[in-house]
Amino acid sequence: MIGNAKTRLQTVTIVYWVLLVYMVAALVWWFVALQNQNSLMAKMLLVSLKKDEPHYLQKVTLIEAGRKRKIAQYIGEGSTFLAFILFGAVFVFRATRRQIRLSNQQNNFMMAVTHELKTPIAVTQLNLETLQKRKLDETTQKRLINNTLQEAIRLNNLCNNILLAAQLDADISKIEKQEINWSDIVAGAAESFIIRYPQRKINASITEGIYILGEELQLQMLVNNLIENALKYSLSEANITIGLLEVKGKAILSIADEGSGIKDEEKKEVFEKFYRSGDERTRNTKGTGLGLYLCKKIVNGHKGRIVISDNIPIGSIFTVTLTTHDERK
Repeated sequence: MIGNAKTRLQTVTIVYWVLLVYMVAALVWWFVALQNQNSLMAKMLLVSLKKDEPHYLQKVTLIEAGRKRKIAQYIGEGSTFLAFILFGAVFVFRATRRQIRLSNQQNNFMMAVTHELKTPIAVTQLNLETLQKRKLDETTQKRLINNTLQEAIRLNNLCNNILLAAQLDADISKIEKQEINWSDIVAGAAESFIIRYPQRKINASITEGIYILGEELQLQMLVNNLIENALKYSLSEANITIGLLEVKGKAILSIADEGSGIKDEEKKEVFEKFYRSGDERTRNTKGTGLGLYLCKKIVNGHKGRIVISDNIPIGSIFTVTLTTHDERK
């Protein structure tokens, strides 16, 4: 699929340049032909004049002025026509390239979703069959049950992401904002991940009593996706730092990881739908390319701001800024 997309893009590029060169060459030929015709007509008019006739010099001046006027007309019309050609060609090329890239990303998404759906289902089925067919000690049973629960949570989060993405794209997910305790949501998400991943180093520093106007479920997904992203792209021994504080009426949430970081040219692209750097068939990390896309959509829906910065010496920091709101103050 990826190879076909690249082939289509190369074909479109070749056809684009061939047509563009042909149109520009035709325009140049048209200008040269009209210019030659204009010069020939001016010469014929000059030849038809007699030097001893009255107002000879004035007539020559008028013929020369008419020739120059025609040249200016041809240049003006040709330049305008060339500008329209180039604008249209660039627009069509960019739209086609964007459509091919989107098709490629959708193919990658389908491959990723298939893998993301099959893995938790297969793990859950295997664990349940093991519990059903074998007599296991209590410690092993708890481990298998906990593993099954984690896969069920992962499957539920994936389904929620897909459904919310579809709703946001269809513009049917209207945010009914209400005052919520932003501190409790962030703290609850952090505690949940600490319990789910006891082997990971997750540190949380959360200021209590920060309230904002928003939709609780979407904000929970926002925090979960950002923490999940930090864990996904960091080594098992790396630190994940979650911070929430209030500064001058703004609630600032930061989630820092110690992963490989994000290149400057990709810091905007990672928020695009289905975007994932690399090849779905060779990438080791799990995901569908929807998590950060949803984060951006949710933050925009709450009239906030999300940015990515470098975590010195290594890693990335995702910072979400929302306006605080507390009617009790």
